[in-house]
Amino acid sequence: MNISDTIIALATPAGVGAIGVIRLSGPNAIAMVNEVFKGKDLSKQEGNTLHFGRIEYQAQVLDEVLVSLFRAPKSYTKEEVVEISCHGSPYILESVIQCLVEQGARLAQPGEFTQRAFMNGAFDLAQAEAVADLIAADSKAAQRAAMHQLRGGFSKELALLREQLIHFASLIELELDFSEEDVEFADREDLQNLVLQLLEKLQPLLDSFKTGNAIKNGVATVIIGKPNAGKSTLLNALLKEDRAIVSDIAGTTRDSLEDEWLLGGVRFRLVDTAGLRETTDVIEAIGVERTNAWVKKAQLVLYVADLSQESPMSLQTVLSEYSDLEVPLILLLNKTDEVNFKSSDWVELAEYIVPISAKKQVGLDTLEQTLLDAVGIHQLNDQGTLVTNVRHYQKLLQTKETLIEVLNALRTDLSGDFVAQDLRHALYHLGEITGTISNDDLLKNIFGKFCIGK
Repeated sequence: MNISDTIIALATPAGVGAIGVIRLSGPNAIAMVNEVFKGKDLSKQEGNTLHFGRIEYQAQVLDEVLVSLFRAPKSYTKEEVVEISCHGSPYILESVIQCLVEQGARLAQPGEFTQRAFMNGAFDLAQAEAVADLIAADSKAAQRAAMHQLRGGFSKELALLREQLIHFASLIELELDFSEEDVEFADREDLQNLVLQLLEKLQPLLDSFKTGNAIKNGVATVIIGKPNAGKSTLLNALLKEDRAIVSDIAGTTRDSLEDEWLLGGVRFRLVDTAGLRETTDVIEAIGVERTNAWVKKAQLVLYVADLSQESPMSLQTVLSEYSDLEVPLILLLNKTDEVNFKSSDWVELAEYIVPISAKKQVGLDTLEQTLLDAVGIHQLNDQGTLVTNVRHYQKLLQTKETLIEVLNALRTDLSGDFVAQDLRHALYHLGEITGTISNDDLLKNIFGKFCIGK
């Protein structure tokens, strides 16, 4: 990749539309467009201005266009940038791009505009990745998490951690330079206290990944329970449509049924499953196996219990099978309209318990709030930083592990060489998140996932 080239790409989705936007970035972007633009002389115009005119090439008018002019460094890439708004005909867009390629522009690689913005210091690597997350956001919560990261909230927290580590790391390195004189510049007790503080700050970021990942990719929410407990009725009630077949015949649902549901800005991927029971029916047995498989990869489990068939004791036995679940389980006591029950008899069965009547749609408001509580949506509402990126999570985990090694080295009075090496590793892992430390393979992997025009 040669960043001295002027690059070009279609910035809007392919296909017929009202308009299409072609983007150029590089040292000759304005000059190239000026060669084929009939209107004002773009070379004499200020940045952040719009200009109406025509694109003419080889004595042919290709289109009437609106040109947006951005001069360096006040542009997305901090280079000269031109955006041409054309009519949305694929033929017109291809013709305009082709004529500018013949003027010397090069077709951009995936994510090359954003990569140039990163390399030119417009933002760090974590913020650059947030651009892709923002484009892909399909819910309010995903948009807010990506925007928080794009505006530097995550990066600021990492910068503070790294700055504190650099101070002590430099003192340790200084000690190594004067090792023959047996001097100590870095107070070991102060360094130990700092590492403990950093570990305390890292843990909430690591813990937030479960919520952040769920918000970014949608929460896989599996509805389980015995046959005729009301699972399909619940699915229909939440979606407000007859999505699943409801019948009094046990075993009606024999396969998994999936749909998406937006709640409080969070996308839940609901999965209605086959009833859990011993069966000799081969098809139904396959459905039960699939139910168990779904539970293993769920991020949230809704267990629907039929109050007319279950007692606290029998239900306790059933739920004990899910005691090792690493994800929240919400117990739904269904059919409250058919029986009299005391809620106090059931309180010890699960962390989240919601009495409902799926048929009468009673208690669904409470269920909705419980769902949001279970996925930790309050973290987003409190403007806290959520880790949504797997790469960031892995680097934070490596940072934590390395800081623990620093702590162990300090507690066992290991020499400064070992402490310095562990501190270097911790700084390296933090630096990889924001791009302070990066390599070509890492950048290629990250920006290769972007669309061409971004």
